[in-house]
Amino acid sequence: MAISWENADSLESWKKLMSLKGLVSLKKELTAQRVADYQVADACGLTYNYAAKQVNSQILGVMQQLADDAQLTEKFAALYNGEIVNTGENRRVLHHLLRGQLGNDVIYDGKNAREFYVAQQKAIAEFADKVHSGAVANAAGEKFTTVCQIGIGGSDLGPRAMYLALEGWAKKNNTLKMTAKFISNVDPDDGAAVAASCDLAHTLFILVSKSGTTQETLANELFVKDFLKKANLDPSKHMIAVTSETSPLANNPAYLASFYIDDFIGGRFSSTSAVGGAVLSLAFGPKVFAEFLDGAHAEDVLACNKDITKNPALLDALIGVYERNAQEYPSTAILPYSQALSRLPAHLQQADMESNGKSVNRFGAPVNYVTGPVIFGEPGTNGQHSFYQLLHQGTDIVPLQFIGFNDSQYGEDVIVDGSTSQKKLCANLSAQIVAFACGKDDENPNKQFAGERPSSLLYAKQLTPASLGALLAHFENKIMYQGFIWNLNSFDQEGVQLGKKLTKKVLAGEMDGVLKAYAGIFGL
Repeated sequence: MAISWENADSLESWKKLMSLKGLVSLKKELTAQRVADYQVADACGLTYNYAAKQVNSQILGVMQQLADDAQLTEKFAALYNGEIVNTGENRRVLHHLLRGQLGNDVIYDGKNAREFYVAQQKAIAEFADKVHSGAVANAAGEKFTTVCQIGIGGSDLGPRAMYLALEGWAKKNNTLKMTAKFISNVDPDDGAAVAASCDLAHTLFILVSKSGTTQETLANELFVKDFLKKANLDPSKHMIAVTSETSPLANNPAYLASFYIDDFIGGRFSSTSAVGGAVLSLAFGPKVFAEFLDGAHAEDVLACNKDITKNPALLDALIGVYERNAQEYPSTAILPYSQALSRLPAHLQQADMESNGKSVNRFGAPVNYVTGPVIFGEPGTNGQHSFYQLLHQGTDIVPLQFIGFNDSQYGEDVIVDGSTSQKKLCANLSAQIVAFACGKDDENPNKQFAGERPSSLLYAKQLTPASLGALLAHFENKIMYQGFIWNLNSFDQEGVQLGKKLTKKVLAGEMDGVLKAYAGIFGL
C-alpha cells in the first residue's frame, strides 16, 4: 500500500479522537489496579506507565485506529529505509542507522550509510583508545586528561546532557577516562570561563560543525585558539574536528584528526553520531558509548511495532497529541527525578520544539490545528520548590512526564529520619503523581487542589548507558511520530534561519530602520 501524507484532520479517526474529550476522571479512576495495568515495557529495563493519563480503553482503541489510518509505522519504515522524508531540505533522515539496522541497506552516492556510520564509530574508538593509552598526547608527551566540546544547538545540548547523565555512573564503575567540558554560547564569558577552568596543556578540544561554517562555533574556536597560543601551545595539537566530508574542516591539518557525519543526521538527533560519539568515547571509553548505542537501537526495534500497547514511544506520542489537540493543553513538562538528567529537559526542549514547532505541513500548506507544545522542565525535587505551584494550582493544565529510577548511580547514601535520600526522592516522585491526579478538597480555597493533572512515568532500576540510550530513543521516536500525525516535516528548522541572516546584516553594517535602532543600543 502506498503511503499517503495527509493532514490529520482529514482522517475520520482523528475527528473521532477529537470528540472524546473529558471521558476520564483521574480522581475516580486512578486505582492500584490501573497503575499495574496501564504500562508498557520499554527497552533495557525501562517501563512506560500511563495510568495517570486521561485515557481509557475506548480512547486507546481510537488511537490505534489513528495510528493505522495515518500509516505511522509505515512512515517510520520509509524513514529508516532511506526515503526522502525531510521535504524541506530534500534529504533522508538516518539517525536510526547510527545505532543499528532496522530495514534495508541505504545506499547513496555509492556509499552504504550503515557501513559509513560504523566506520566512523570504529575510527573514533581507535582514536579514543590512543588518547587513553598516551599514544596520542600533548607536545610534552603527557596524556590529555580533559576533553572540551565546542558546538552549539544539537552539537552541545544532546552530548552535554548525555555526558552529565553518565558522569556519576562512570565514576562509580571506574570508566571515567577524561573529564568533559562544553563551550556553546557565543557570549565570550562562556568561552572564557570554561577555558580558564581547563588545564590547557592537558585538554583536547573537539570542534563540532557539520557545515564548518557555524558562526558561533567558529567564533568560539578562535577564542579557544587564542587561549592556547597565549599558553604557548600549538592549537593544531590540541584540537579535533567533527564535521561533514565536504566542509572546510575536513582533512584539515589544523586538527589532529577529523570524524564525519553526513547531511542525513540532524543536529538535534546527533547524540548517537560522531557528534556525541567523540566526546562520550573520550570521556567514558568506546565500550560505554557502544552500550549507549545498543540501548537506543533496542528502543528503535520496539518503535516498529504496529500495536500501540507494545510500542511505548508511539503510545506516548498519541497520548501527547490527544492532550495537545483534543484537550487543548498548551505545554508539557519533563520532570526527571535524577540529578544526572539535569540537562535532559533542555535537550528535549530543542529536539521537540525545533522539530514540531511548525504551522505548515510537509508540503508548505497551513495546518488547521495546533502542533508542538512548549517543552520545559527541571529535575525533581528542585522543581517542586520552583514552578510546581503553577502546575498544581495554576489556570492551565500542563501534562507531565516524570522519569525515575529505583537506585542512584553512586550508591552512596545516608539514612535520615528512617529513610535514605534515594527513598525520599522516589517517595516525592510517587507522591507528586498522586497529588497532581487526585488533588485535595479543602474548605480554604487557597489550599484546594483541583487534581486532574495528567502525568506519565518512565522508570527503570538505574540510569546506565543502555537505559539512557533507550530513554533518548524513546523521546526521539515520540517526536518523530507526533510529526507524522500532524503531517509536519520534523527534520528541518527554518525558524532559526531568519535571525542568523539579520545578524549577518548587523555585523556587516547593512541595516536601517528598526534593526539599526536596536543594534544602536549596543553601539553596533
